[in-house]
Amino acid sequence: MSSFIHLHGHTEYSLLDGLSKVNKLVKAVKEMGMPAVAMTDHGVMYGAIEFYKACLAEGIKPIIGCEVYVAKRSHKDKEGKLDTEPYHLTLLAKNYQGYKNLMKMVSVAHLDGYYYKPRVDKELLKEFHEGVIALSGCAGGEFAESLKEDDFRMGEEIAKKYLEIFGEGNFFLELQDHEYTKILTTSELDPNVRQDMQRMEKFQKVWWKAVKTLSPKLGIPIVATNDYHYVSSDDAEAQDAVLCVQTGKFIKDINRLRMIDTPNLYIRSTQEMENLFAELPEAILSTVKIADQCGFEMTLGKPIFPIFDVPQGLKPMEYLRKISSEKFKE
Repeated sequence: MSSFIHLHGHTEYSLLDGLSKVNKLVKAVKEMGMPAVAMTDHGVMYGAIEFYKACLAEGIKPIIGCEVYVAKRSHKDKEGKLDTEPYHLTLLAKNYQGYKNLMKMVSVAHLDGYYYKPRVDKELLKEFHEGVIALSGCAGGEFAESLKEDDFRMGEEIAKKYLEIFGEGNFFLELQDHEYTKILTTSELDPNVRQDMQRMEKFQKVWWKAVKTLSPKLGIPIVATNDYHYVSSDDAEAQDAVLCVQTGKFIKDINRLRMIDTPNLYIRSTQEMENLFAELPEAILSTVKIADQCGFEMTLGKPIFPIFDVPQGLKPMEYLRKISSEKFKE
């Protein structure tokens, strides 16, 4: 039995970003002896059913999640650059109620919060937190972005806020290691790429130090993730091409969104993750503890119709026309 579970990653449903084919992903996890795996696509959940079915077919526990975009202000604020760069937050459905709440958040994010990306805010997280486990996110998370060298005060306050929203046992400090130091010492890199990677190396050290400092202080457990974007390391170049399609760039371009320089965003084995987190074995064990908490059965193959109250004086079809017209005008 594996002592590590992937809880943060992207399938082909993270359009023009993730490259993991669902069936290939699940088969790889099974071959590695992992009993469960999570899918956390960017701002969407339309791959959930396919993922759920594929996992059941292989005897793997499906953990359905979403990496949501959290607005820096309200999800309804849409003013220039101020609202174009939301934070990332990893959410996992703990049970069926959590799954429904995730769907609700994602729907509201698209219908009311869409501004370049579908966004939620802390009020929505608070309203729909029941049954949801939250990880503090990748380098683009609010917690990680707040950290400054030797000054973790803002990060501490942010962690406290998320702990308050999700509750004890449902919020974890997420940590990743993308081996920047190893790559810098073993690879020939363009000077601009090297400079950017040195910046990320420095940031990752601050991130680790902050998490190791704040976890015992706040009583918030640490969890290790790898943010997989493809199944095998052999897929790194193909995923890089997909990123170029997304950003309108060429592979030869240097100044662009690049993941190819850290070609380790794949389904790493338990041994690889244990080696990376040798000084924090509890972060590996947290993945299993979280996976054990998650699980529910979906009702498939039966029509599930929405239930809504029709205002007095209106017939159902009249009400449908009314709200359709109102939303169309919006």
